[in-house]
Amino acid sequence: MIKVEQLSKKFGELTVLKEINIEIKKGEIISIIGPSGTGKSTFLRCLNLLEKPSGGKIFIDEVDIMDTKNDLNHLRQKMGMVFQNFNLFEHLSVIDNLTIGPIKLLNKDKKEAVAKARELLQLVGLAAKEDAFPDELSGGQQQRVAIARCLSMEPEIILFDEPTSALDPTMVSEVLGVIRRLASNGMTMAIVTHEMKFARDVSTRVLYMDEGIIYEEGTPEQIFDHPQKEKTISFIRRIRNFSYHIADNLYDFYDLRAGIENFANKHFFGPKEINNLNLAVEETLQLCFVEGNAAERNRIIRDHGGIEIMLSFAEQTRAISLSFAADEALGTILNPVEETDGLSRIILSGITEQLEETLSDGKVMVTMTLK
Repeated sequence: MIKVEQLSKKFGELTVLKEINIEIKKGEIISIIGPSGTGKSTFLRCLNLLEKPSGGKIFIDEVDIMDTKNDLNHLRQKMGMVFQNFNLFEHLSVIDNLTIGPIKLLNKDKKEAVAKARELLQLVGLAAKEDAFPDELSGGQQQRVAIARCLSMEPEIILFDEPTSALDPTMVSEVLGVIRRLASNGMTMAIVTHEMKFARDVSTRVLYMDEGIIYEEGTPEQIFDHPQKEKTISFIRRIRNFSYHIADNLYDFYDLRAGIENFANKHFFGPKEINNLNLAVEETLQLCFVEGNAAERNRIIRDHGGIEIMLSFAEQTRAISLSFAADEALGTILNPVEETDGLSRIILSGITEQLEETLSDGKVMVTMTLK
C-alpha cells in the first residue's frame, strides 16, 4: 500500500531522517516507537508531504506521490492524519467539523455528509455531542472528534502522530479504545506512540527509530520481549523501569511521588496498585530513616552513596517489583534497630507477595513484589 525508498529529510544542516526504506501493506498496524527527537513525527509528516522530503521516493498504491505530474491532493485523500493537538475548527460545531471536508473536497451533498458524520460520531461514542463546540469538550472527546473527522474523508490509511500525548492520563484510554476498534475493523494505520502496552497489543509490526533511521523492526513480541540491537534493548529496559536516587533524608518526597505516579499512569496501573506502590515506598524509606537512630543511619547513607530505588513492571504478567539498595555499611534496611518499627513491617507484609533482604556485592538490598 505504501512503499518508501531511501527517504531522507534535512532541516538546514541537521539531518533528521537518513535513507529510510519501509513497506506498509494493506491492513497492517504499524507502531513507531523510540526516544523523543529521533524523527518519528517527521517521518509521518513526510509520508503525506506535510514536510517535503529532501530525498527518496514515496509510493502509494504504486504511484509516486513526489512526482509533480501526479495529482497530489487526490493521493493525499487516501491518507488521513490525526495530530497531537486535535486541530479542530473552534468556530464550527462538531457536526460541521465532520461535514466541511466531505462537502467541499469530496463533493458530497450535505444530507449525505451529515448522515455519514452521525454514523462516525456513533462509532467514536459521541453521538450526543454533534451540536457542541470544541471548547465544550474534554481533550479526549476532542481527539475522538478529530479521529471521526479524519474518517469522514474516507482514507485508506490513517497516520496517528502521538494521539494521546496532549491528554490527561484519565482520557488516554478512551482515545486508545477508538483506535483499537479501527484496528479490529481492518483499517491500515501507522501510529507514533509512547503507549507501549497499547503498541504491543494492537500492532502487527513495531518500528524502533533512533538517530533518524529504522534501527530495528519486528513483531511486538520480537521488539518488546527479544530485541536484538543494543539501543533497542536499552530503550525497552528503560520504559519498563523507573529509578530514583535519594542522597539523604532531605529528599524531595513530592518529586519522587510524581515520578512514580507518572510511570504508573503510563502503564495503566489501577488505583489500588498505585496506592500500594506509594505505600511500599513510604514505609520502606521510613525504615531506612527510622527515628531513634536516624542521625547515624542518615550519615551512613549520605557518606556511602545514598539509596537507589528501582521500580520494575512486567507487561506480560503485570507484576510490579520494587528494590531499594544501599551500601553494606548500612547493615540492614528492614531491621535497622533492635526494636523494629513493627507497623511499617506489618504494612509491607500486607501489600507484598514477596519481601526479602539480601547482602551481596557490597550492597544491602530489599526486593519486593506487590500484590
